Amino acid sequence: MSGVSFATSIKYLKGFSNRSPESRVWSRESDSRLQTSDSKLPAMKAKIYVTLKPSVLDPQGKAIHHAVETIGYRGIADVRQGKYFEITLNVGLSREEAREEIERMAKDVLANPVIEDYRVELDSTGEA
Repeated sequence: MSGVSFATSIKYLKGFSNRSPESRVWSRESDSRLQTSDSKLPAMKAKIYVTLKPSVLDPQGKAIHHAVETIGYRGIADVRQGKYFEITLNVGLSREEAREEIERMAKDVLANPVIEDYRVELDSTGEA
């Protein structure tokens, strides 16, 4: 169990339901993290590459390797598969803030740091 009692959960939900409908809905406009006073900063695009660590077996990569050899491709020593994410960032984040946010997102959400590595690239022109 999560350590939160059923009664605590009910109290939280009751408090949440007593709030006005407007205060229960997240919106981009109301989120202070997305507010900016400097619109001269360029839009940015982030590319995140997530791959299995070299020590982790890659059965999907092995299956792809076998499949491409079966249909006639030669000279392929190994195949490792991964994930690719392309994220467009809001205008107004500095390059350092953008990198920090994307690194945190990659670590906390997009990759499993136990078995995966990730690499982040930022393109400040927005033309990824």
